[in-house]
Order: sequence, then C-alpha cells, then structure tokens
Amino acid sequence: MYEEFMRLASERYSVRKFDGRALEAEIIEKILRAGQLSPTACNRQPQRIAVITSPEGLEKLRRCTECHFNAPAALLVCHDKEECWKRSYDGASSGDIDAAIVTTHMMLAAWALGVGTTWVMHFIPEAVREEFSLPENLEPTALLVMGYPAPGTAPYPGHLERKPIEQMISYNGF
Repeated sequence: MYEEFMRLASERYSVRKFDGRALEAEIIEKILRAGQLSPTACNRQPQRIAVITSPEGLEKLRRCTECHFNAPAALLVCHDKEECWKRSYDGASSGDIDAAIVTTHMMLAAWALGVGTTWVMHFIPEAVREEFSLPENLEPTALLVMGYPAPGTAPYPGHLERKPIEQMISYNGF
C-alpha cells in the first residue's frame, strides 16, 4: 500500500488544461467522500464545501480568480470559524489547517479517479464571499478546480524538482 500511495503522490501534478467534459456526479461524490474522511482537529469537521459545476457558478468563480483554467468544476473549500478547534492558551484556530488537510485528501482522491486538479489560493476572498453569499462564519480557504486533463497535459517543468531531504528534516530539534 505504501508503494501505491507514493506512486499516486509522486505522479499527481497540477492540471491547468482540461478537456471540457463534465465530471459525473458519482465521481464528485467519491472525491467529496475523501474530504469527509479527512482528519481534523478534535474531529470537529469544520469544513464546508461548495460544489461548483453550473455555468452560472463557474462564471461566479471566474469573477473571483484568474486561476480558474476554464475547469468544468471546482470545489470551494471553507471552514466554519465557529466550529474550529482553538488552542486554549493563544486562541490559534485549526481552520485553515483542517481545510488544507481536507483539500489534500480530495486532490489525491481526484487523481486516483483520473481527475486533474489545481489547488488555488490565489483568489479574492471578498469576491468569493459576495459571489457565493458566504455567511460571516465561513472562511474561504481554497479552490480546487478540477476536470479531466486535456490530451498532452504535463506537469510544470519544475514539478519533479525536490530539495534534498536533509535540507528539510532535522532529528531531535533544529
């Protein structure tokens, strides 16, 4: 299983060109299920996800970000600020982290199902709030644009470059 996961993780890349086919509802449901299974702080599950597939919804998305890549679908991943776990001594919230874990699970599940994605954080939060009528308690964290990769898509040229692991890992402190 480890080898399968490592292959999935290493082969997945951000897809920025889609073939235009709509994603089937069953595929989207499987991707959302992966998000539902994601770990969150104290299992609070503060994620709230809007599925964007209609032409009207996709047009709203285009008004919020230039990084929509004309994807036929997107997931707007938010967290409910009132439901997040917070550290007692400084009030730090788990919301962004929880939403990031959920988005990562969905991104990897999508790839396993043959669906390409790009994680988008480059969006205008105020525009997202307005276009999608977000209540105050919901904080937009990420957009996961997705669809079937167009023929000939390839990873960004620097995708496979990795720093040596020794630059990132330290045992017993820094």
